[in-house]
Amino acid sequence: MKAMIFAAGLGTRLRPLTDHTPKALVPVGGIPMLQHVLLRLKAAGFTDITVNIHHFGQQIIDFLAANGHFGLDIHISDERDLLLDTGGGIRKARPWLDGTEPFLVHNADILTDLDLGHLYRHHARSGAEATLLVSQRHTSRYLLMDSDMQLHGWLNKQTGEYKPAHFDPTATPCCEWAFGGVHVLSPTLFRYMADERWQGKFSIIPFYLDICGTTRIQGYPMPAGTRWFDIGKPETLQLAEQSLAALDKKQ
Repeated sequence: MKAMIFAAGLGTRLRPLTDHTPKALVPVGGIPMLQHVLLRLKAAGFTDITVNIHHFGQQIIDFLAANGHFGLDIHISDERDLLLDTGGGIRKARPWLDGTEPFLVHNADILTDLDLGHLYRHHARSGAEATLLVSQRHTSRYLLMDSDMQLHGWLNKQTGEYKPAHFDPTATPCCEWAFGGVHVLSPTLFRYMADERWQGKFSIIPFYLDICGTTRIQGYPMPAGTRWFDIGKPETLQLAEQSLAALDKKQ
């Protein structure tokens, strides 16, 4: 099974930890973020992994080599010349992700004990072209999904802005869901990226919002009891550290 890890971010929220280190190599419980994600993917059966790099990218290349790539087939999608954001990063990595099987995408700064294999299989059975991990945690920006978990729009609660521009919140009853930084895509989605709007640097969420009216982009509610942390900011990095320490004591 194939997966991609976003490890190219600048890590500005974690400064000064990222002043001389890529965010993906910041340790959580003494282990780099990237290693946590790689081992979770490996345990779930993913063996073909693409990692994108930008900020201090050579450190990531050296780290992977020093650890024998953790026994995985790892490809480097090099964005050191230009950071392409999430959508552009996926598009650039197409040579390794294309084909007939879906691929999972995981932010390096997300730490979770979610059953990644179950998410992947759910997507493969569903007929959707993308499946996004979502939860009802508090945030400022929400994906809007109907009772069948089909994506229809996006809302910024602070500004009241809706996307796409033609979205009518009164037309289809929707619930607000927060995106969890893990998703599964079918390579058939690459056909939409041929449009000139999706060249170079772009985010994947506006892309999903643009195509959700013509294909199934669905949500996958986070199962109850799942641990999930956005470890890309100091306060949640500390919470993740405490959670791992508590788990270690139980074991």
